[in-house]
Amino acid sequence: MSRDVVERRRLRIGVAGLGRAFSLMLPTFLADGRVELVAACDPRAEARQQFTKDFSAPTYADVPELAADPNVEAIYIASPHQFHAAHTEIAAAGGKHVLVEKPMALSLAECDRMIDACHQAGVALIVGHCHSFDTPYLETRRLVESGEFGAVRMIHAMNFTDYLYRPRRPEELSTAEGGGAVFSQAAHQVDIVRLLIGSRAVRVRATLGRWDAARPTEGAYSAIIWFEGGAFASVSYNGYGHFDSDEWMGWIGEMGALKSPDAYGSARRRLATLQSPEQEARLKAEGTYGGSSYRAPSAGGGSLCHQHFGPMIVSCERGDLRPMADSILVYGHTRSEKRPLDVPLVPRGEVIDELCAAVLEKTPPVHDGKWARGTLELCLAMLKSSEDGRDVEL
Repeated sequence: MSRDVVERRRLRIGVAGLGRAFSLMLPTFLADGRVELVAACDPRAEARQQFTKDFSAPTYADVPELAADPNVEAIYIASPHQFHAAHTEIAAAGGKHVLVEKPMALSLAECDRMIDACHQAGVALIVGHCHSFDTPYLETRRLVESGEFGAVRMIHAMNFTDYLYRPRRPEELSTAEGGGAVFSQAAHQVDIVRLLIGSRAVRVRATLGRWDAARPTEGAYSAIIWFEGGAFASVSYNGYGHFDSDEWMGWIGEMGALKSPDAYGSARRRLATLQSPEQEARLKAEGTYGGSSYRAPSAGGGSLCHQHFGPMIVSCERGDLRPMADSILVYGHTRSEKRPLDVPLVPRGEVIDELCAAVLEKTPPVHDGKWARGTLELCLAMLKSSEDGRDVEL
């Protein structure tokens, strides 16, 4: 669905969970005229109060109450990972379409329950935001599908950040509870390479890095994924806060905004001032929607550039493609070129494209439950491969 088309009405969205994920999607909801926020639920009273103040809309303490609101058409589930399955089932039982954050769930059985619940209720199920929604990767896929460069043969993707040293709740440092780099970060990379290669993954070999006893989950991983047809991808992530791979993205950060190299080490420095896990959790809550140090985003719309998930090279039969935040760099047989991308008017507007098309036009979404289940299957296989020290067949 084109963002240039004025809809006859706006899609009415309720939000389940007013935490970090919601804060990252809020600029989208504020800037995109195709949707409106009409209700929310969160266990934190301060978050509910902030939402009522900002949107003059009702709030609830739990998801069943939100799902019973007759004014809500779709629920954006932005609760912690371990609640995605239950909250999706509640939303579907209430007849609400579902947009659920990644990862879809923590087990394939939970994914199956979510898919079945939405199918039985006749509602759409979309999983995101994942970075495979981002325009640089969608445009790269269009270039691949054009046949100009032949089939994808290899992808190399990497990302180095300070992820592990940003304020975390205790469960975010426990892989068993949905924390760690695989559930939180590999879900992005796996989604992107699956989208670009376009065939089924058949085998994975992975190893994880757990290098800081004070942060007892994996902060790094590296994996090779093989696909039907012979293509393969290597994906690597390091969240230990040393090298910053945005240096190789022109210092455009993951959210599409310019960042300063002078901020180097700030996450570790801030964490060093905290005395306990409880204090760290409070610090995160204070910076989240409704918290004492929360700063509202501008309602003005676009970012400087598109969002991204670090350096990537897509090797095709007749050239290499490098998605950037403002362009696609193309390396052909005898010449290279830069193919610019239009500046985004709405950050993450691609998510609303897919949501509105699915709900209002009944267009089958790309990032549906079956798609997201495939991504989770690969993430779980990465954990299993590292634990067993062997390849895992899919």
